[in-house]
Amino acid sequence: MVPDSACTSTAYLCGIKANHGTIGVNAQIERSDCAGMNDTTNHVHSIAKWALDAGKSAGLVTTTRVTHASPAGVYAHVADREWEDDAALAEDCGADSGLPDIAQQLIHGEVGKQLKVILGGGKREFIDSEFYKKGRRQDGRNLIEEYLQQSSANAYVETREELQSVDLNSYDRLLGIFGKSHLDYHIDSEETQPTLKEMTVRAIEMLQMNNNKGYFLFVEGGRIDTAHHDNMAEYALDETVEFSKAIQAARDMTSEEDTLIVVTADHSHSFTISGYQDRDRELTEIAPAEATDDQSYLILSYANGPGFEDYYNTEKNKRRNPEKTRKKVSTFPATAPLDSATHGGEDVAVFASGPWAHLFTGVYDQNTIPHIMAYASCVGEGLKAC
Repeated sequence: MVPDSACTSTAYLCGIKANHGTIGVNAQIERSDCAGMNDTTNHVHSIAKWALDAGKSAGLVTTTRVTHASPAGVYAHVADREWEDDAALAEDCGADSGLPDIAQQLIHGEVGKQLKVILGGGKREFIDSEFYKKGRRQDGRNLIEEYLQQSSANAYVETREELQSVDLNSYDRLLGIFGKSHLDYHIDSEETQPTLKEMTVRAIEMLQMNNNKGYFLFVEGGRIDTAHHDNMAEYALDETVEFSKAIQAARDMTSEEDTLIVVTADHSHSFTISGYQDRDRELTEIAPAEATDDQSYLILSYANGPGFEDYYNTEKNKRRNPEKTRKKVSTFPATAPLDSATHGGEDVAVFASGPWAHLFTGVYDQNTIPHIMAYASCVGEGLKAC
């Protein structure tokens, strides 16, 4: 009833409904089904492949690991979203399963090896711990080196400065990995890490070069989700602002006459914005009224998550003073204690501009989205606008 980011990426990228925790496979595959994953008849392909098959270019940008559930929907076929590296896969399927983990599929997979630009985090998933102290692989491989060995026209960058200075005209492909795991939150980030807007701009510049057939680009503000899971509403809202900047940059660099931009979410969170804050006050501040226990309360809160124990004294069975607590922690209050807050189940919005944007109206299943995009861009095996 409430999805995770794996089955939703399969829906809005591949156009079919799938089971919780699975990516790029149909609903015949339950989570962690090693044998089922090995059967390629159960694999489904994303609109990135449909675009590549039509002679277009494709790429992805994310503030999470590039092997995380959402970006993996662009290129991977896997029975468990946790199988980002070989060590994680081996725990469930054995060391000799022969199945490719998500990172391996990004570097050597049918779609992954054709992506023109890949920008995000997750260095640990690509390199054996023998070569990189924080690496998680156990197969003795360095997939980043293998990517570079594929062609002298493949570029690799690790910092904001390298991303800004790389000569895109000199390379056919660009891989940028800017952190061990997810990128830092924008609030905490250092200047060595590119912003989502900066990555988006460089990705579009790369895809527009020497390209008269068009392209598909996936851009994810993925740390909105991770902040909500930790009840860090201020961080989530700031990441949403950063996502908005990336969207505006994409609009500024393209034309509504020939470029369809679709903005949506894979799910919501159990996050609430309560009334009645004045317009000149921050949403992150105390509400203008008191609750019936004669204590103030915060405008922002969650139905569940780690924020419960920060704001509720279980020994005295009453709420802690939210004004004092808020000065000490990054979390916001939660009604029920969980280590990680859940997603929410309400409908999410879809915004679109460009050719055939008017088709994105009303209420429809999430797996409808890539079929409308394919119709507009004349790719895939279904109906086409052209």
